[in-house]
Amino acid sequence: MDRPTGDLTTLTLPADAYGIASAIDLLQAGEVVALPTETVYGLAARADSAAAVAKVYAAKGRPSFNPLIVHVADLRQANTLVRIDSRAQRLIEQHWPGPLTLVLPLKPGAKIAGLVRAGLPTLAVRCPAHPVMQAVIAGVGPLAAPSANASGRLSPTRAEHVEATLGGRIPLILDDGPSETGLESTIVSVTAHGVMLLRPGAIPAAALGVVAANDSNAITAPGQLPSHYAPFQPLRLDARTASRHEYHLGFGPVRGDLSLSASGNVDEAAARLFDLLHEAQASGRSGIAVAPIPERGLGVAINDRLRRAAADR
Repeated sequence: MDRPTGDLTTLTLPADAYGIASAIDLLQAGEVVALPTETVYGLAARADSAAAVAKVYAAKGRPSFNPLIVHVADLRQANTLVRIDSRAQRLIEQHWPGPLTLVLPLKPGAKIAGLVRAGLPTLAVRCPAHPVMQAVIAGVGPLAAPSANASGRLSPTRAEHVEATLGGRIPLILDDGPSETGLESTIVSVTAHGVMLLRPGAIPAAALGVVAANDSNAITAPGQLPSHYAPFQPLRLDARTASRHEYHLGFGPVRGDLSLSASGNVDEAAARLFDLLHEAQASGRSGIAVAPIPERGLGVAINDRLRRAAADR
């Protein structure tokens, strides 16, 4: 199991003025820091520093062919890194700051470490709607920041989730309480053929004018590995009942040990998904079962995460 290993002392600080200043100092010095965002906690490094980005991959145990999202302050900053056509600009105007990541052509001369984009000619960019992340970007510049967890494991929506798999591997975690959205950003690419969905997420695809979903096995954006977001125990899906050895997450009429949403609200379930999966993982039971979730609205993104979490490892 992916328990914390490493020689570092990991400090957790409140995300106040002192904590933010401490994070900025570490990042400017080429270190990595776990920061809160509105989606999940991210493990940030300067996007222009290959050495710093390498520390992200090392801390997470992340494969180097899996690209990272670069977090920017605004459209102006994004425009220094990627080519933004009129369709991409409309999406940005409608959904930034917020949980939308766009994969766009990298501009020649953009100050981005090659590791960030895993050798691809494109870059994934997002403008986060979280004041702490925005304050740190203002002090450092664009930040490469995947989720702050060991690669392939449950995404972190609280500081203690970060500590559980990255304690001893990183110097600092800023704690700003639970993530508001609790589900990663939606990722799309904007091409001559229209908007293509690369990863379902916190914004439903219907709101983005998506014309197609990616059906390629190629890794062109984060969150596309077949096995991902996984708890330590085996995960069973579409479970209306559970054995005594399984921790049961309910939904709607299926009560379970805890419910993602007793009222059957997929938005509530999305916000609670990783939080409750962490509780189930810590339950001491040998398996986890999850009630059926409808494929509507954010249910599409929830089921995407659950299928990857249940995949063969």
